[in-house]
Amino acid sequence: MLISVYGEWKGKLLTGNRDLILKILLSVFAGAYLPELNDTWNDILFQKVIWVTVSYPLNVCELQKKIALAMDKKLPEDEEEMMRAGKLMDIMGRVRFVLILDDVWENFSLTDVGIPEPTLQNGCKVVITSRSADVCNFMGCEIVKVQLLSSGESLNLFLNRVGRDVLQDAGLEEILKLIVEECAGLPLAIVVIAGCMRGEKDIIEWRNALYELRQCVNSVRVKEDMVFRRLKFSYDRLGSLQIQKCFLYCSLFQEDYEFSRKEMIEGWIDEGLIDQSGRRQEVYDRGHVFLNRLEKNCLLEKTVDGFANEVFKMHDVVRDMAIKSIGPEVRYMVKAGMKLSKVPNEHDWAIDLNKVSLMANYISEIPVGLTPKCPLLSTLILSNNLNLSEIPNSFFEGMVGLKVLDLSGTGIEALPDSISNLVNLSALRLRKCNRLKYLPSLAKLRALKKLDLHKAGIEVVPQGMEMLVSLEHRDLFCQNLKEIPTAILPSLSSLQCLVISIAKGMINLEGARLSKLESLECEMEAIQDFNYLVNKSKDFESLTAYNLQLRIDKQDIVYVFGDKYQRKVLIAECEIGEECIVLPDTLEDLWIAKCKNMKNMRCSLNKTVLLENATELRSCFIGDCEGIECIVELDSSSSSLCCPVLDKLEKLTLNGLPNLSVLVRGEGVATSPHAFSNLKELSIWGCSGMRKLLSLELLQGLQNLEVFHVCNCEQTEEIIASSDLNASSSEKFTFTCPKLRRFFLEDLPQLKSICNAKGVMEMRLRCIHPSSSALSCYLINFNYDLFSSKGNFSYRNSKAKERGTGLTHCQ
Repeated sequence: MLISVYGEWKGKLLTGNRDLILKILLSVFAGAYLPELNDTWNDILFQKVIWVTVSYPLNVCELQKKIALAMDKKLPEDEEEMMRAGKLMDIMGRVRFVLILDDVWENFSLTDVGIPEPTLQNGCKVVITSRSADVCNFMGCEIVKVQLLSSGESLNLFLNRVGRDVLQDAGLEEILKLIVEECAGLPLAIVVIAGCMRGEKDIIEWRNALYELRQCVNSVRVKEDMVFRRLKFSYDRLGSLQIQKCFLYCSLFQEDYEFSRKEMIEGWIDEGLIDQSGRRQEVYDRGHVFLNRLEKNCLLEKTVDGFANEVFKMHDVVRDMAIKSIGPEVRYMVKAGMKLSKVPNEHDWAIDLNKVSLMANYISEIPVGLTPKCPLLSTLILSNNLNLSEIPNSFFEGMVGLKVLDLSGTGIEALPDSISNLVNLSALRLRKCNRLKYLPSLAKLRALKKLDLHKAGIEVVPQGMEMLVSLEHRDLFCQNLKEIPTAILPSLSSLQCLVISIAKGMINLEGARLSKLESLECEMEAIQDFNYLVNKSKDFESLTAYNLQLRIDKQDIVYVFGDKYQRKVLIAECEIGEECIVLPDTLEDLWIAKCKNMKNMRCSLNKTVLLENATELRSCFIGDCEGIECIVELDSSSSSLCCPVLDKLEKLTLNGLPNLSVLVRGEGVATSPHAFSNLKELSIWGCSGMRKLLSLELLQGLQNLEVFHVCNCEQTEEIIASSDLNASSSEKFTFTCPKLRRFFLEDLPQLKSICNAKGVMEMRLRCIHPSSSALSCYLINFNYDLFSSKGNFSYRNSKAKERGTGLTHCQ
């Protein structure tokens, strides 16, 4: 695909002439599709490949933040642009990068943002994509105009997306070619239409699709409309009115907004777009199916955010199509991310408006006396207007049908009393309103199903909460909240999701009937409260997901969990060992961070009460804990099943453990095949006390290991340490890691060898990154058989051997 679509500029960058081209601008059209652009480069040519969507209107602070996150760094949010630019310049100046700035609509200076100008000396490159002629003329780049695809290129791209197995049916080939012809060489249209036909084998379905596509594009002349009509074909073929409404809801967010699965599905639930019968998990599962369908039809793109979590976004052209697809029976006003400083005038608030999104603007005030007459308005989103501090009482008086109100991320200090009369309100979202001190009585809001006050500034629970008997989702994660009145506990009987922060000694759930509770998130400050809740949670018969956090000495640190596991515990900033900490039996994901007094744990994890019952543990992170010396300690009384807690462990991350010397210590190690036997990913970062990382006996038990990452271990000399028996033997020995595909060695200044002279290690790797003074190599391709002896690498590339070419450079 890349060679055919981007052959001209790709050749300029990746041939022998590549060092002469430092900045290039791709002049694209609506419907150009560049998702695999960053695959053009790899870590052999550059240390970092950075892809950032710029979008319109330009927000320098947001652009700086995105680039820093892509570099695994974080910039202070309270500093001025120039200060942030200087720090970003310093960060980027340390690596050889290629920076892809996608979808640029406004001119700007790279240095003003903090991006070093690419030079022959620093070896960096900048690639810009834009549909703006002004940008193309201003940015000082070599301009390459991306053309429409030829018929052959179009067919190849379509087959790559729909699957080449469709050609097995000879009758489909001619219809397929006609469908590709209707795509008119527009890459985005080809990708989207191929996506919605993927897996379809019935020739009648293909014939009908051709007919529908021709109907969509009939008599269209303007190129932009040509794109919209072809994309709408995929929207029309979703087949479900519910899924179509879910797709249109995505257009309420600003351009290039990235959202998680949870955020989007929660939004659909709040809007009533998903059938809510059954358990909450069943409702979520329906949402997952809808989201997967939109991704399969290429109407949403799946990517990862700065924390490597799965997120989704809508291509700006697809978003434009969605807004145009909103039918006459529903009326939207979408002005999200438009840099508005004021709310629209009263005449803009049409009487038949259904949904309004003014999110992510600079609105600071709403005029006193403004009363939009919008009785049909069901959704109002004003989130992320940081300077909006006050809303007049009159503003909501004409919105009697309002069901969803989102004021999250605003500077609001008090909600107007007119909120109390919104009797149809089903979702009130006030996340991160950290200045919020006052809410009026909620007693009349009997229809309210969701109240989200996550990190709001309130100090007391709003009046009338005991009347909210329909409430299913309650988020009271408010760190300023002084107490939770026992009078509200009986009203929790319908609760399915509870998020709460509890001050020391304030937990009391004796009067609560939580038989329907399925999801629980709670942060506590005392070990006694933590143990109380763990034991109490055994009575919550419907509980399937939890995130329990014990943080005694709270620091300004954000711990980011992934979405893979549903049952999580974080223990941070505590003194482990002084009191017994009880963990849930069903725990899957455990984080221990910045904990003191670890020597009282007998220096290992498996010897403590902390882990004795957590036999379902799948992932474990241990970071910045000074006392810990080993992970597993065995003794003469241990059997081969000595460590049931670690039998199912799939991921282990060890970070900043200066006293850690070995993973497994003690007698009987060689006869313990179950410890770490299911481990797939092992990461060891900043463990300066580890001279030799793995024993040969332990390595031979890691038959499921897929990723091995070692970084910044200053004293590490050897990766695999053989036993005394192997060391004294004159015979060579061979060991294999059959599933290992990614092997990273970074910042290991004392590293001398992978294994000793008699060891031969066989692996089939997809990616290896050694970077030390003793071991360095530069690889041009993937899938290597690796053999190591005394730290001297040799590589045999089976693919290269078949072609009769050598693609290795060893040092």
